[in-house]
Amino acid sequence: MSKNESAQAQALEQVLHRDIPLTREMGVRVIDWQQHRLRLHLPLAPNVNHKSTLFGGSLYCGAVLAGWGWLHLRLREAGIEDGHIVIQDGQISYPLPVRGDAIALCDAPDAAQWNKFITTYQRRGRARLILQTRITAQDSDADAVRFTGQFVLHK
Repeated sequence: MSKNESAQAQALEQVLHRDIPLTREMGVRVIDWQQHRLRLHLPLAPNVNHKSTLFGGSLYCGAVLAGWGWLHLRLREAGIEDGHIVIQDGQISYPLPVRGDAIALCDAPDAAQWNKFITTYQRRGRARLILQTRITAQDSDADAVRFTGQFVLHK
């Protein structure tokens, strides 16, 4: 991770904890922001359910936060700081339980989708972007959660 990416990751964690206080209570931490991939850490202890696994609601929050955080960072890189990000729609599946700490990941959409999003926002002051996020157990690459979210950026 470059020095700039590290600084951006630290700044995102501060934004999350300040602007979305639930993230502090959940223990969400930004692991890294590298090559337009965001990784968040979700600890089991503050998010445990009655089955000693990560609570589904916490997993949903983690999946949304990975997308929200990705978009926040990518917009800053693009020099766009005048918009507000909201989640408009989300679809989630939980194929595996998470019995320990988890990692929420969001990778970049394809370049054409990103460019259309930016162009639409600059022209209309409002744009939608669909992002795919996933969550794995910390010690696994298998998807425990798959999420598709439609995020809106508006002035």
